[in-house]
Amino acid sequence: MDCYIKGTGNKDGPLMLFIHGGGVSGWMWQEQLAYFRDYHCIVPDLPEQGKSAGTDLFSIKSSAESLLNVIEEKADGKKVVVVGFSLGAQIIVQMLSMRPDLIDYAMINSALVRPMKRLEAFIGPTVRLTHPLTKWRSFAQAQAKTLAIPKDLFETYFQESIKMTPETLTRILQENMTFSIPSEFKDAKTKILVTVGEKERGIMRQSAEDILTNSQNGQGIILAKTGHGAPLVNPLLFNSILDKWLKEDRNS
Repeated sequence: MDCYIKGTGNKDGPLMLFIHGGGVSGWMWQEQLAYFRDYHCIVPDLPEQGKSAGTDLFSIKSSAESLLNVIEEKADGKKVVVVGFSLGAQIIVQMLSMRPDLIDYAMINSALVRPMKRLEAFIGPTVRLTHPLTKWRSFAQAQAKTLAIPKDLFETYFQESIKMTPETLTRILQENMTFSIPSEFKDAKTKILVTVGEKERGIMRQSAEDILTNSQNGQGIILAKTGHGAPLVNPLLFNSILDKWLKEDRNS
């Protein structure tokens, strides 16, 4: 994978791959990297985003293919855990559909899997209209609040957002809003934890239900008093749920 990839933690521990959401990049996982130090954590910046700006064009399928190759290169027989938020969670659904036997554990947080086809035609015109606003700090601050980005990470978010082209943003939104569960997903042997915020839109909760309905080994949790952006909004809750789930399975 030509994209930027950060590695931290214990290289002898299980492999844990974190996949970020749209509008942010790998820096969103800083609290998770600090918490899961016993794991060999790897965090990519997806194509055209963050430190991977200028790489190949982004798509969910091509990103899934590339990250599966990264896992094959780095796992070396170790247990593999993948954790994804929003766009990153959609990529995990695609990865599990393509390689149903490669990943041991997957946490899928806030994955939209019900296509919003009626809105697709409006994405390009809306982005072209609003994209100049991304250079305004006040607009970026409002967007950062929506994305639950902590104040200490705002400047990083702002600098990345002003560099993103309207074409890239349109592509990401189109991929995000038209994604659906591949038919092969039902064959995945992976143990799956599906999480969604209690305060998220109904379509997000419905998407979580769809993923569970189509999974062999799925478990679902609704995160109380939480909206979209759980890893950033409440990292302590997010980390403890993931940690407890992994430990309970190992001890069962």
